[in-house]
Amino acid sequence: MENKIKFLDLRKQFGPIKNQINSAIKKVLEKGDFIGGEEVKKFEKEFASFCAAKQAISVNSGTDALFLSLKALGIGPGDEVITTPFTFIATTEAILNCGAKPVFVDIDPGTFNIDVLKIEKAITNKTKAIMPVHLFGQTANMDEIIKIAKKHKLFVVEDAAQAVGAEYKVGLPRRSAAKAGTMGDLGCFSFFPSKNLGAMGDGGMIITNNKKLNDKLKLLKNHGSSSQDKYKNLILGTNSRLDAIQAAILRVKLKYLKNWIKGRRKVANYYSQNLKGVNEIKIPTIQDGKNHVFHQYTIRSKKRDALKKYLEGRGIPTMIYYPLPLHLQPALKYLGYKKNDFPETEKAAREVLALPIYPELSQKEQNLIINKIKEFYKK
Repeated sequence: MENKIKFLDLRKQFGPIKNQINSAIKKVLEKGDFIGGEEVKKFEKEFASFCAAKQAISVNSGTDALFLSLKALGIGPGDEVITTPFTFIATTEAILNCGAKPVFVDIDPGTFNIDVLKIEKAITNKTKAIMPVHLFGQTANMDEIIKIAKKHKLFVVEDAAQAVGAEYKVGLPRRSAAKAGTMGDLGCFSFFPSKNLGAMGDGGMIITNNKKLNDKLKLLKNHGSSSQDKYKNLILGTNSRLDAIQAAILRVKLKYLKNWIKGRRKVANYYSQNLKGVNEIKIPTIQDGKNHVFHQYTIRSKKRDALKKYLEGRGIPTMIYYPLPLHLQPALKYLGYKKNDFPETEKAAREVLALPIYPELSQKEQNLIINKIKEFYKK
């Protein structure tokens, strides 16, 4: 076993901000205001400002952000929602738990995002929404998605769980860049600890520029009751609140997010510069006008499994996102999809490999990873 590198080392992130985090937690403990309150309100306001959105509604997870967004739009039994089979199951769970049906569309092999050229063929008279996923930190082609949605009078819910801070249409004349989550009717984020903006537990956020949706989501997340009268339930809701300690932690971390994103891009750029000469692998595709935030740095290789085993035998951890596409998951067998229904998705599932990436990853560690990849292919 050679030098041991961590796939993600959150301790390195925590070290420099330890005192600020501890101080923020202590403040909440001393105040005794654990559910809602000042910290949550301030974080919602600051996160909305970061995303250039009018409203932000905190919830207890990224999964609930998706689920409650669909509920707020009135999506339920008999409805269909178009999405991708190449993502984490939470996207599809949210649709199914509303009583609606997920309709999968294959991916673009370069970006791993939903293939916009195939969306219209999947639309039926039951389709109510499109839920694109900004996978690995790069936005889907939102102009085309919004155009299709308007044409067919559909809602758009952005699953931006992996893409906080990602931008779309950057550097174009006569157009300002749009942040992930602000282009559809609703944008959903996860603060799972491994995310680029991660809590020390679960957490999520929904952003919108629609006041009616904002007001409805605030009811849905809090048992259908308003802050004015907690025992008057206006609609049926649920309990999906972000606690004050997590909000306080996230407020500290949000101040560093832009620099952490720059750090991730620096690491990703170094990988790409030094791996582009390895013909047997494909480095990430970054489309023009997009700022990728690299929640993951994902390469493709026909010898993926052998490469993974080789690297891990030398102390280099890697991850496969996602080895079994959603349409082939045992829990979703009843939807009726079968093997070869989505060839690009299935091919990606056989070839993708995520390398360690975080702002604190040293160039020495990166060089070891790069050299071992090159060594594998030379052998």
